[in-house]
Amino acid sequence: MPRSFDLTRSAPGGAEPADVPLGGTRSQSVQRLQIGIGGVVLMVLLVGLASLIQDRTREVDRAASPAAAPTTEPTAAAPQNDPLVEAGVVPDLPEGPAPGPTQSPAPVPQQGAPNDPQQP
Repeated sequence: MPRSFDLTRSAPGGAEPADVPLGGTRSQSVQRLQIGIGGVVLMVLLVGLASLIQDRTREVDRAASPAAAPTTEPTAAAPQNDPLVEAGVVPDLPEGPAPGPTQSPAPVPQQGAPNDPQQP
């Protein structure tokens, strides 16, 4: 009957594996160390480059004029062309609001109409 929970190190019929260090060979350790140091140096260079770019943009912003002035003289605005009006599809509408009908004030009942013969 086989033992299912055998905690002994003896394996039936197999050779025992050789002890291999967890770090691998010396050349593998040196390679991992070189890659790690290279990564740290690369990160320091990237942070330095980002800081340099940020400082340069702040310097340019300070040197820029606060309110940019126009470089050309303003000219009168050209009238807007409306191709639908020119083709006669849409009627030409006036630019301003159309004047509404003016109303005369309503007569007050005590006064009566202005030309009323019954007025005292």
